[in-house]
Amino acid sequence: METIVHRLFDAIDSRRWERLPDFFDADVVYERPGYEPFRGLDRLDHFYREERVIASGRHHLEGVVVGDTQAACWGRFIGTHRDGTPIDEAFADTYQLTGDRIRHRKSFFFRPAV
Repeated sequence: METIVHRLFDAIDSRRWERLPDFFDADVVYERPGYEPFRGLDRLDHFYREERVIASGRHHLEGVVVGDTQAACWGRFIGTHRDGTPIDEAFADTYQLTGDRIRHRKSFFFRPAV
């Protein structure tokens, strides 16, 4: 079953930033490791277009759970950084939903401890 999470990652992996308003509430808050929380669609759009260190790649979802007001997903991202180095990283996201939009997103990245 295709969910808002599947559609979101398809748009991100395709670099279709103009579709961000299809998924995120105008007052979205996005918590991402290494950054102060992004507040609002303009800030989120700026991150994806200007700051994101990913040149290309795809999210490979291993699990997605979607309820009426919350969702979560986990998987791997495999791709290339802007500097040409490869990336293969496990991630998880949690979401708070308002209607058919994401109001809050929080991302987690997992790296080996040793």
